[in-house]
Amino acid sequence: MRIALYTVWVTPTAPAPSIVERLSAPHRGPVPFSVEFMPPRDAEGEARLWRAVRIFERLSPAFVSMTYGAGGSTRDRTVRITGELAAQTTLLPVAHLTAVNHSVAELRALVGAYADQGITNILALRGDPPGDPLGEWIKHPDGVEYAEELVRLIGTLGDFHVGVASFPEGHHRAPDLEHDTRNLVNKLRAGAEYSITQMFFDVEDYLRLRDRVQAADPEQGAKPIIPGIMPVTSLASIKRMAELSGSVIPPNVVERFARAAGDGPEEDRAAVRAVGIDFATETAERLIAEAAPCLHFCSLNFAKATSEVLARLGVDVDAALHVPA
Repeated sequence: MRIALYTVWVTPTAPAPSIVERLSAPHRGPVPFSVEFMPPRDAEGEARLWRAVRIFERLSPAFVSMTYGAGGSTRDRTVRITGELAAQTTLLPVAHLTAVNHSVAELRALVGAYADQGITNILALRGDPPGDPLGEWIKHPDGVEYAEELVRLIGTLGDFHVGVASFPEGHHRAPDLEHDTRNLVNKLRAGAEYSITQMFFDVEDYLRLRDRVQAADPEQGAKPIIPGIMPVTSLASIKRMAELSGSVIPPNVVERFARAAGDGPEEDRAAVRAVGIDFATETAERLIAEAAPCLHFCSLNFAKATSEVLARLGVDVDAALHVPA
């Protein structure tokens, strides 16, 4: 898929609702939920993605998001599939857009490509360097340095609703939590309407993030901070994902999953998965009790684990899980 580097387009005359509007709309269960998908690598992966999409569509999430590979490596698939979600389903898609490795002209063109497909909700991210997500971040010579600049850029291009990322433990590149909080507040002041957190394993980290933003700027602190939840189904995989994201799994949580994994050469995946569903449910229940505005599930393009958690939270998922192939 080729994306023309044009810079002028027409924003849809009947734009989709914003994420903030969706969070205040009627929803199933005790709190709205949303789902994160990833661009598939091949035809088999794409078929699996669409099976999950159709299941989640029946569960009426507030929105779904489509990630964007490090350095823009999945750009074309991200744009194409996000457009298909908008055109072929009843879901409200949020398109991820990262600054890394892109010129301003390319970023403008990508926003235009989304607008052409009726997509007006964008998650503005600085992005990870390709190859090594924890490596040195190098600004494109004709690009932007920070997500705050990307938020402002999108705001000049039409009637878009923009979200940003937030980090309960603090971003791994931030020198301290005060600096990280200031960065988030600046992104919100630049025009972001909400944030979605990186996955975390201690609800206290999320709650303290909310407190910090509220203390730094009560107006921006009133904007939704949506917690990201990963239903763990493999200890090895979640350790790797946490390592690549700069997240930290508390020792007591690691121990809980390690006991389930066992001492054999292969982890006991069924036992780890059972603990993962329990842990995700416990996390979700605490977040609901603490008035989180939404639960954002990292699905890895599978529906079953998230559906099990939703069922435990009181959402009727039976009909959705029996979607014809």
